[in-house]
Amino acid sequence: MTMTAAVVLAGGRSSRMGTPKAGLEWHGSTLLRHVTGVAGRAVDGPVVVVRAPGQPLPALDPSVLVLDDPEEGRGPLQGLAVGLGALAEHAETAFVCSTDLPFLHVAFVQAVLRRFGPEGPEIVLPFVHGYRQPMTAGYRTGLAPRITKLLDAGQLRPAHLFKESDVRRLEEDELLADPQLAKADPQLESVVNVNEPDEYRAARDRPAPEILVERFGVLANRGGGGRGARRVRAANLGAAAEQVGLSFDGHVLAAINGDQIRGDGLVPLVAGDTVAFISADAGG
Repeated sequence: MTMTAAVVLAGGRSSRMGTPKAGLEWHGSTLLRHVTGVAGRAVDGPVVVVRAPGQPLPALDPSVLVLDDPEEGRGPLQGLAVGLGALAEHAETAFVCSTDLPFLHVAFVQAVLRRFGPEGPEIVLPFVHGYRQPMTAGYRTGLAPRITKLLDAGQLRPAHLFKESDVRRLEEDELLADPQLAKADPQLESVVNVNEPDEYRAARDRPAPEILVERFGVLANRGGGGRGARRVRAANLGAAAEQVGLSFDGHVLAAINGDQIRGDGLVPLVAGDTVAFISADAGG
């Protein structure tokens, strides 16, 4: 198996935020929809969301698998065991993250997952902004049974897993040696989470990512602004289409960076993307 996958931990109600982070509005979508979409663009296998038992979630892409923790109160390791266990038959490695990462970039996810080799390590653990980042890290899916044993022994912290595993620490300079990541996310804001209302508002008030939009075929002359590529700011495909005068209504498809054909307007965009809109109708 060479396929990669992703696990997103939905979390529950945040005592600081006063509401579940998963449902926070994010440029016409939700934070969970955004993060799962970014992770999904970065991997070639399934995306799993692990939630607290019975936790309501906002609408997600139908391809996302939603699983429940078997019990509450056992922290992120419980969600990690559930997610990795579900993915073990599909992929060898998975990127694991929390739901509160508004600036997560596709290039960051891929940079982490590329650090896995055929013989190891078991965990790729970024060390960014002075802290290790277990919720933006890579894990081998075969770790699920070991995590379950730790949970049964009352060892609930990620540090307990790191002590029992082959961990590769990934420093900032090594991450930024990846030219794609260095260009797309030079400050490594992919690891920045939002824990307070003020942090969320500040993140939400920032401009949407800058992307390049192209229109082809019968769409080339629609929407005004002349032919050729245009730079716009948009957080998802629907917003990008609107910026160039198109309606993303099923008659239009989008190719992201030349190879990801999408028809869902809520597919998230990240800085540096190129979006090509094409007609879905025959002859377009």
